[in-house]
Amino acid sequence: MAIREAAFYTKAAESIVNCGLCAQHCRIKPGDVGLCGVRRNVNGTLMTLVYGLTVAENIDPIEKKPLFHFLPGTRSYSIATAGCNFRCRHCQNSDISQMPRDAGQILGRPLAPAEAVGRAQAAGCASISYTYTEPTIYFEYAYDTAVLARQAGLKNVFVTNGYITAEPLRAIAPYLDAANVDLKSFSDEFYKRVCGARLQPVLTALKLYRELGIWLEVTTLVIPGENDSDEDLGGCARFIAEQLGPDVPWHVSGFHPTYLLTERPSTPVETLRRAVRIGREAGLQFVYEGNVPGEGEDTVCPSCKKAVVSRVGYLVRGNRLREGRCPDCSAAVAGVWG
Repeated sequence: MAIREAAFYTKAAESIVNCGLCAQHCRIKPGDVGLCGVRRNVNGTLMTLVYGLTVAENIDPIEKKPLFHFLPGTRSYSIATAGCNFRCRHCQNSDISQMPRDAGQILGRPLAPAEAVGRAQAAGCASISYTYTEPTIYFEYAYDTAVLARQAGLKNVFVTNGYITAEPLRAIAPYLDAANVDLKSFSDEFYKRVCGARLQPVLTALKLYRELGIWLEVTTLVIPGENDSDEDLGGCARFIAEQLGPDVPWHVSGFHPTYLLTERPSTPVETLRRAVRIGREAGLQFVYEGNVPGEGEDTVCPSCKKAVVSRVGYLVRGNRLREGRCPDCSAAVAGVWG
């Protein structure tokens, strides 16, 4: 089940294939794999190596994605395969995202799309999240699962680095209900040096997610000495507010040393509070502090400034919204609430 023909590629001379799934645009010779490590050229045909081969499977609160304005308090059946099209030096899931490169192997357990949907239903989940690694690189598996999930009344969620190209995003959009996209920095140099990617394709995809009507939230992991300057954070905040909309939630999360980026310290809480101030000064209505439970997690009405959804960590302590409106002033609060 794991190996089948991939989507979104073209054939070239000498049995070379050009992968068009993500903005890496890999040109792959026979026998080679793309940068993601899970798409191989087999005699001139591009094959996915991870269809239905899950390396991670959990039931998570939707707040863990993080999504704070999408079905709060519900659970999401979360799956992933090995591989990633980024090479982030600070990846918290490097054991599975970088497995094809670092370990030279692709592991996982067979889990067909229909079985994944059945397990999500049996667990009482409201959605299926394609997460932990990068869902773009297992697009065929995610797409087939998402179609079945929609038929079963479940929502679908991408937690992604935003490097997908327009054609596959448009293809899955009718079945994709929400996404949390990493905007890792507003510096192209950071993307090249730390992630092995570029900034502009992420910005382009973010705007397309919004145009397609997929509920969107954005996360920036704030790393001391790397992307924590006022200029960098301000660039992210202004782009979200001006290009995506002031009602798009921005999660600014604390970094902890991991994988290949252990020389940087953990993010001080004051840095996250500064990021929150920068976001609000840019006009963002909803800015949240991540990885510091008990700090800056409540959803506040943009009109009367009263808390309408209260949280501690991933736990929703109270939801006062009434059909998406503040119970105190009746102002609409952007999101997918039920």
